Amino acid sequence: MSVLFSPLKIRDVSLKNRIVMSPMCQYSATDGFVSDWHIVHYGTRAVGGAGLVTVEATAVSPEGRITPGDLGLWDDKHIEGLSGIVKFVNRYGAAAGIQLAHAGRKASCARPWHGGKQLGLNEGGWDTVAPSEIPFQPGEREPRQLTRLGIQALVSRFREAATRALDAGFSVIEIHGAHGYLIHEFLSPLSNQRNDEYGGPFENRIRLLTEVVGAVRSVWPEGNPLFVRISSTDWTDGGWAIDESVMLAGILKELGVDLIDCSSGGNVYNAKIPAGPGYQVPFSEAIRKTGIMTSAVGFITDPQQAESIIKEQKADLVLLGRELLRNPYFALAAARQSGEDINWPEQYLRAK
Repeated sequence: MSVLFSPLKIRDVSLKNRIVMSPMCQYSATDGFVSDWHIVHYGTRAVGGAGLVTVEATAVSPEGRITPGDLGLWDDKHIEGLSGIVKFVNRYGAAAGIQLAHAGRKASCARPWHGGKQLGLNEGGWDTVAPSEIPFQPGEREPRQLTRLGIQALVSRFREAATRALDAGFSVIEIHGAHGYLIHEFLSPLSNQRNDEYGGPFENRIRLLTEVVGAVRSVWPEGNPLFVRISSTDWTDGGWAIDESVMLAGILKELGVDLIDCSSGGNVYNAKIPAGPGYQVPFSEAIRKTGIMTSAVGFITDPQQAESIIKEQKADLVLLGRELLRNPYFALAAARQSGEDINWPEQYLRAK
C-alpha cells in the first residue's frame, strides 16, 4: 500500500490520506467575506481527493490583512460563508482546516496582480503594527510598535477567531507564525528589537506565539488538532534559525500543538533562498525528531517525491501549494498512478 494514501489520525480527527492543500491566499474577499470563488476553489480540491483542505490565511483583525482582499474572522458575520466551505469540503471526504493570521508590518498591500506594493493611506491602505518600528523593506511606512496592551488585545483576537472557526465547523486550526508576518516578526531578532519581555532572548521572542497558542487551545476542543506554521529559518545571518525552530517545537508540543508546518523565509526582503524540489524537507525531518508531527511543504510536485517523504519518515503530511493550483486532482491522479483504489466522486466515476 502507498504510504501517501495511508490514513492518519490526529487527536479525534482522521485524515484519509497524507495529502494536504496548503493555505494559499486568494485575495478575493470583500471586507473579509467569502466569495463564490472560495467555495469553488476549496471545494474542487476536496473533490480532487486531498485529505485535508486548509483555508488561506484568515485575518483575526481588519488591520491584520495582507491585502484588502483577504478573508477575515474578526466578526461573527464571517462565520456563515466559511461554514459553507466546511460543509462542501466535508461532504467530499476531506477534513477542513483554517489558518489564522495577522500580517503585522507586511499588511496593507495591493493584491499581487496589482503589484503587491504597500498601499498608501490615500490608496485604501492603513497603518501597520509590528514588534519594532522597522519596515519590511526600504521606502515603506514605519509600523507602529505594539504596546503590551496591544499585544494582549491581539492574543484575544486569535482566541475569538478560534471560537468563530469552531462555530463555522472547522476541525483543524493552523496558527500562522511564518513568512515574515506578525508572529514571525516577534520570533526573529532581525525584526524584533524590543527590550521588554517580548524581545531579546529566545524565551522572550517566542512569548507572543506561546500566548497565542495558549489562548487558542483554551477554546479549541481537546479532540481537535492544532497546527503551527513556522519559517524554520530566515536564510540570513543573525536571524531566526533551524536550531531555534527545533527548540521551539518541543515547547509548542508541551502547550498542546500537534504538528509543525515547516516552511521558511519571508521576513527578509532580499534573503537568498535556495529554492528547489523538496528544499524545506530537511527542516521537517529535523523538527520531527523532537517527537512532534510535521508537514513538509515547498516544491513538492510529484507523487513519488511525496511518497518518499512520508515513507522515509521525514514528515507526517505533505502540503501541496502551487501544484494543487495547477492540478486540483493531484490525489486522484497519484492514486491511479500508484495503483491505489481510492474513492472517487460518483459524478467522476466514468473517468476512473
